[in-house]
Amino acid sequence: MQKIEAIIKPFKLDDVKEALNEIGISGMTLSEVKGYGRQKGHREIYRGAEYNVDFIPKIKLELVVDSAQADLIVETIMKAASTGKIGDGKIFVMPVEEVIRVRTGEKGTEAI
Repeated sequence: MQKIEAIIKPFKLDDVKEALNEIGISGMTLSEVKGYGRQKGHREIYRGAEYNVDFIPKIKLELVVDSAQADLIVETIMKAASTGKIGDGKIFVMPVEEVIRVRTGEKGTEAI
């Protein structure tokens, strides 16, 4: 099993969710996060005062999937989340040793 964490632009969430649904992925965890990388921050004006916004709002998706599906899911997220501009995000893939469904006690891929 693999855990896929994808950091994407907020306005691409619906596109990514729809693309994942099309390949049969319906479960994921979503978090609103803030961060910066090469995109850095930007300057904004609020009530006449100018200030720096260092952390940019992003969405973090987390999915635990069967290892056989991981490459397809990563490719699907990349295609759906890409704008071709800086700040499109990152995808992290990590091994998962065990998954247990709390309600039933199911383990492994049956618990996903």
